[in-house]
Amino acid sequence: MMESKAAAYAVYPRYVSVFEVANALNQAGFDNNEICMVLSPAHPVAQIVRETNVLELERESRAVSTRMIGRVSKLGAFVIPSVSFFVRSQEFFQALMTDHETPAAKSGTLASLGFSRDDVERLDHRLSDGIGALIYVSCQERARTDRAIELLRKAGAWEAASMPPKQRATVAC
Repeated sequence: MMESKAAAYAVYPRYVSVFEVANALNQAGFDNNEICMVLSPAHPVAQIVRETNVLELERESRAVSTRMIGRVSKLGAFVIPSVSFFVRSQEFFQALMTDHETPAAKSGTLASLGFSRDDVERLDHRLSDGIGALIYVSCQERARTDRAIELLRKAGAWEAASMPPKQRATVAC
């Protein structure tokens, strides 16, 4: 197993634009491959992804859905438990596929990202309540983790914190 990295994460209510948060991270120098989003199946973006059937949509709706799929597929990982997932980053692929064929449950996805059992239960409950989204940022060094937390908080997070490398032992980088 390779050395693990530190990480920052934040939990957002459904009305916060997860793509604006990702854009803010990108503008601050974080690469899309370092970003993972886990959305509640009740999140508005999850609904668009779930209802996407490019062949049956009207032209305008198809354009919105195509842009949405394009945006999520550029991230390191994008997971809507029991609905859909995209994994582009090798780091997230290794983490999310370690114990699961697919990241089908929030608890399995969160555990694969290195959250403790207590954190998984707490965050799973918050996501199930429709709060909306968890954004996770893999960081090379502690200073970048602190910067990510600062950006995540400024973007309206209800909770933002770091995870030390030792807690992320399941994530091979």
